[in-house]
Amino acid sequence: MKKEFVVRSIDSAPDGAPYVIVSLSSVKDLKEGASSAPSTFGAPKVMGFTNMNDMMKDLNKMFSGMGGLGMQSGVTQLKLEMHEYKEMGLSVGDKVYLELTKEETLGI
Repeated sequence: MKKEFVVRSIDSAPDGAPYVIVSLSSVKDLKEGASSAPSTFGAPKVMGFTNMNDMMKDLNKMFSGMGGLGMQSGVTQLKLEMHEYKEMGLSVGDKVYLELTKEETLGI
């Protein structure tokens, strides 16, 4: 499987270790986001509930809207060592491809 992404942000390691966190957004998500109306000044979205059952059903949606490392919805994050990052020469806005393959094992 091969997917196309755009580099959304590049952040240093939160613990000061020699690696970076590269955040990627899928090209499909970016195109959908561009067609919808942008939110004013990046204001957070507020979810309304009419009863407690609705709130419990949508609890995961509420938590996915919280910012922070690994909590952003629609964002794939990679941890790259500094030498990998420098070799690739990545910058925000670059298109990248991720390819996932499954190792074939013969019942050994």
